[in-house]
Parts: sequence; C-alpha cells; structure tokens
Amino acid sequence: MQLTVWTYEGPPHIGAMRVATGMSGVHYVLHAPQGDTYADLLFTMIERRSERPPVTYTTFQARDLGSDTAELFKTSAREAYARFRPQAMIVGASCTAELIQDDPGGLARALDLPIPVIALELPAYQKKENWGAAETFYRLVRAFAGPRRERGDRAKPLVNLLGGTALGFRHRDDVREITKLLASLGVDIGVCAPLGATPVDLTKLGEADFNVVLYPEIALPAAQYLEKTHGQPYTKTVPIGVGATRDFLAEVAELAGIDPRSTTETSRLPWYSRSVDSTYLTGKRVFIFGDATHALAAERIAREELAFDVVGLGTYSREFARDVRERAKLHNIEALVTDDYLDVEASIAAAAPDLVLGTQMERHIAKRLRIPCAVISSPTHVQDFPARYSPQMGFEGANVIFDSWVHPLMMGLEEHLIGMFRGDAEFHENAEPSHVGVPQAAAPSSEVASSPQKTSFVDVAAQTLAWSEEAEKELKKAPFFVRGKARGNTEKFARERGLSTITLGTLYDAKAHYGR
Repeated sequence: MQLTVWTYEGPPHIGAMRVATGMSGVHYVLHAPQGDTYADLLFTMIERRSERPPVTYTTFQARDLGSDTAELFKTSAREAYARFRPQAMIVGASCTAELIQDDPGGLARALDLPIPVIALELPAYQKKENWGAAETFYRLVRAFAGPRRERGDRAKPLVNLLGGTALGFRHRDDVREITKLLASLGVDIGVCAPLGATPVDLTKLGEADFNVVLYPEIALPAAQYLEKTHGQPYTKTVPIGVGATRDFLAEVAELAGIDPRSTTETSRLPWYSRSVDSTYLTGKRVFIFGDATHALAAERIAREELAFDVVGLGTYSREFARDVRERAKLHNIEALVTDDYLDVEASIAAAAPDLVLGTQMERHIAKRLRIPCAVISSPTHVQDFPARYSPQMGFEGANVIFDSWVHPLMMGLEEHLIGMFRGDAEFHENAEPSHVGVPQAAAPSSEVASSPQKTSFVDVAAQTLAWSEEAEKELKKAPFFVRGKARGNTEKFARERGLSTITLGTLYDAKAHYGR
C-alpha cells in the first residue's frame, strides 16, 4: 500500500457501496472503525443524492479493540434489519476492520436473519474500488439469478443492461440514452442492474435473450457468469462515440436477429468535426488517461472521429492493462498503466499535449501546466454530475463529447463558411469591412495634397511594400473574407518597423503581434 495525497480508486468496500447505493432493497452492514463513515459524503456531496447510502457502520473505536468487536458487529446487523427491513443484506469489512479478522459473513449467518445475507470478501490491500464493485455485483447475481430457465417466444427481443452504479461517471444518463436507443430498434429492457434494481429484479435476469455490458470493469464477471450458467451472450462493444454506437447497434441487431437500420442516427459530431477549421482539430496532440472503458473509447473517438494525434494513453484499471497496451501500439507509444498521479503528471508534462482528457486529477494537473482539459472518467467532482441530461453513450452522448472536448480548445474560423459565402457580394477578397461604414475622404491639410484620398481601416502610406512569393502564398491560405485585413495589418506592422519587403517571417511576426 502506498501513502498518497490523491487516489484514483478507493478501497474495494467503496465499490460495494456503489452497488448497494445504486440498488433498492439492499442494505450493507460494514464492519468499520470510527472515521470510515467519510464514504457517505461521496454520494451525498459529490453525486448530490437526496438520501444517505443504505449502509450501517459498526464504527468501533480504539477502546473497543480490547472487548468484543464481533458482538458489536452482530448488534449492528440485527438493528439494521429491524430498522430498514431490506430484501437482502450484504456484509463485509473495511480495510482497517479487515485486520482484526472478525469474519462478518460468519457472524451474520449465525444471526439467522429471515433474508438472504451475502458475505463479501474484499481484499483491501490487493484490490481496489472497481474490482470491489464487480465482485459485489457478481456475488449478488450468483445469489439471486437462480437456475437456467427456458425462454419462450416473445414479440420483441429482451435484454438486460448491466454495469451502471451509483457514483458512476454519467451512468444515470447513459442508461437512459441506451434504453431509448434500444427501444428505437424494437428491443425491450428486462432488468437494469445494479442501478435501479432490487434483489427481486435480479431473479429475473435469466429471462433475457442476452445482456448488454455497459461498463466492463463492473459488469464483465457477472455477464460471463450468466453466459456460462444461463446461456446468455453479452455485447462486447461499449457505445461511446459515433463509430462505436454504430458497431454496438449492429452487434445488438445480430444478437437479436433484427434489422439495425430501423434506428435513426442523430449525432451532430460528424458534421461538427468536419465543419470546424482543421487548424483547430486536425493533428491536435491529446493525452488520454482514465478507467479502461472511457480511455479506450476516447482513443477511438480521437483517432477516428476528430483526427487528433494521441500522444499519451493510459489507465489505472490494471485488470484491463492488456487492452490499453494493444491500443497504444496503434500510435507507437507505450501505454501508461499506473495509479500514481505523479507518474501521470510527469508523462503529461513530457508529452506537452494540446488537450488532456482525463479524470478530476488530470483536470488539476492540466490546470497547473496551463493545458486545456476535459473530464472523461471517474474519479470526478460535483461539477461532473450535472442537473442536465448529459450522457456519454449513444448518439446524444457523442454530441456531449464533442462539446466538452472541443470547447476547451481555442476555436477559430470555420472552413465550411468559405463554401457558404464564397459567392456573396459582401464577402470577397477586395471587399471593404462592412462594420466601418462608407470610407470618408481625408481632410486636407497644409502638409498633405488637397485632393481627397480614400482611407481604409489600416493606415496606408505612399510607399508600396514588396511581398515575397512565400509570404503571398501563405496569405492566400487565410479565408478570403479576412484576407484583406490580414494583408493590411501585416503591411502596417512592416512599415512601423521600417521594412521594405514582407517575408514569410514578417507575416508570422505580424500575426503573433496582433494575436496578443
């Protein structure tokens, strides 16, 4: 165990809390010392839940270690059942309580409570939060799914949505978006779990034709169990991004035996990414770090849909390190697999990206390094649980991703405007700027010839400046409706410095000067 200021994942009992809090009718009795109740704040403060998690802590103190802490656990479990009357109870120990070896599972079974009790053995010093969530969900599925059953003919295919939990990054909205997407295909949802499910709902898991795995870090063990015991296949594609959503729909349609063309693609990401000036998207250097699901999805979007150059890719999900390493090979880089934020900070500083896509920690790192950042993965903070509908999955999720990724970059002129306005009388290379009105005659003076002269929006001297061939060629790359202003500003810059010829370097220096 490493002492650290920040951590990407909490201990595994936090993962168990995420599952229990996302469900209804489940109560978690946690053998933990005074102080471990801090976890409640994760849900009430960060996720802004209106009620506390369904967790009872034994909250033993130092003086209790000399007495019977086992009896303290049994009393807490009895009182929790009497007060909350859950359909099922899960029991376990926090990382500190694990050291006193009181065996919460055995103690709870000895109470002979009239409800199912699922004992969790979560090795706090070897595993972490997402593993704890996956193990908890797997144990609940094993306890309630029951034996394999025959699935009769039905009018529509039936699927389960697996993986959503409390405190998950946009899980609530992702479930809603995928439910709508599947409905457009004519696919019904049987059980959504853990998020929103009860123990009774888990008994119906075996009725579905197949399972949709939304978050492999949490749902994969349970999906593999259901495939083995109930003969239910599960999806392998996570629908984050336009391309992945298309592949997901094709995979669902194949499993369900239906036509995937019945759904309508509604994402604006493909058009927006084409319309934004390529100077501000194509080739932008991006560093990606997060849980494996979101990091892999972000890599594909960056590579295929936004034409970013991925200069860093990593994850803290060691269980999926092989997948991330394989994807990193596409960019000839070495994947960063670590849970040490200092390693991540050093890698970001060395890569010097234009944009960081990461967690709340990378947001802080990027702020210190003055690099734009967008959050794509847990751990997150309160601002990443917005009141508005803001999924990451599906076509609407692709719209959200485009906004949150591209807006931190400095936006520029958009190339599609050139095509729209090329033939417009007001927007051509020699047009005067419309916002300054009609050019006025210059006032005569004793030092200037009395004949009126046409004035422009930049000062024009009698001397004619020469432009090098390279500079003229570069100027023509500017959109035609700003080319005149660019020429005037560059010539003004050159005259102020006594230059007679405008070179490519002069053009760049002028651009930097007026861009301050």
